[in-house]
Amino acid sequence: MTDPNQPNPNKQPENPSNGVQETLHQAEQTLREAMQSPPYTGSGNISQDDKNVAMLAHVLSAFFGFLPPLILWLLHKDKAGKDFVNDQTKEALNFQITVVLAVFVSCALMIVGIGFLLFGLVWVANFVLCLVAALAASKGTAYRYPFSLRLVK
Repeated sequence: MTDPNQPNPNKQPENPSNGVQETLHQAEQTLREAMQSPPYTGSGNISQDDKNVAMLAHVLSAFFGFLPPLILWLLHKDKAGKDFVNDQTKEALNFQITVVLAVFVSCALMIVGIGFLLFGLVWVANFVLCLVAALAASKGTAYRYPFSLRLVK
């Protein structure tokens, strides 16, 4: 008879953290796949001009807000074969609307002091995410901003 307090050399050690680590790894991989921007599923050939206009919409929106993507979207929304430009200018416009709302919230929260931190975070996030989107658009990849309200469809 074996003593339950003595380790059994024939029994493999139980490692409950191994299953947890595997689950965390799978969740991390799923999150990483979800964060990647989906490739543009429209027409296969995207002209360099379309890539440049989409990139311009993202870059200008980092400095001038929602007006550049709004103007570019209004100019290209009804043109045939401009699906990539239409998609990316709407995406930039939606993100800039979200940024404007976040700035209003941060200004309101400046009364209690946390708004100053939030305002800085919104400004930095806007600049960085617009540059990431511009790089993706220059490669012909449709970029999806995180935390963006999709109001213009």
